[in-house]
Amino acid sequence: MLKRIAILLSMAAPAVCADTSLSGAEFDRYTLGKTLFYGFEGRIYGVERYLPDRRVIWSFLDGNCKEGLWYEQEGQICFVYEDRHDPQCWVFTESGGGLIAQFEGNPEMTELYENEDTDAEMVCYGPEVGV
Repeated sequence: MLKRIAILLSMAAPAVCADTSLSGAEFDRYTLGKTLFYGFEGRIYGVERYLPDRRVIWSFLDGNCKEGLWYEQEGQICFVYEDRHDPQCWVFTESGGGLIAQFEGNPEMTELYENEDTDAEMVCYGPEVGV
C-alpha cells in the first residue's frame, strides 16, 4: 500500500512543479534579453521586451510602446508603466510551450500565454510631435 502511494506521489510531482509560480529571479533568468509575444484567446495580445535592471517595453502591436519596470511582490510579478503607475500584477508559470501569465486583478478574465508562432514584429514609433 505504501509503495503504491509513493508511486502515485512521484507521478504527481512533475505536475505540481509545472504549476509553481516563477520567483522574480526565475522570471528574470527566463526573460532577460528576450522579446516575448503573448497570446489571448487564440490571438496575439501584445509584446514585451525585457531589458537589464528589470526594465521593460510593452506594446499592443500598434506601434505605441510604453516603458516600464517590473518587481516581485508576494509571489507575483508586478509591472508599472510610464503612463500607468498602478501596478499590474501577474503570476507567471512555465509550461512546455513557454510562459503562462495569470492576471491577478481579475484572474478569471485574463490568462496570457507565450506565443512563439507569430509573424509580428515589435515596432515602436517615435513620440507624437505636435504642430
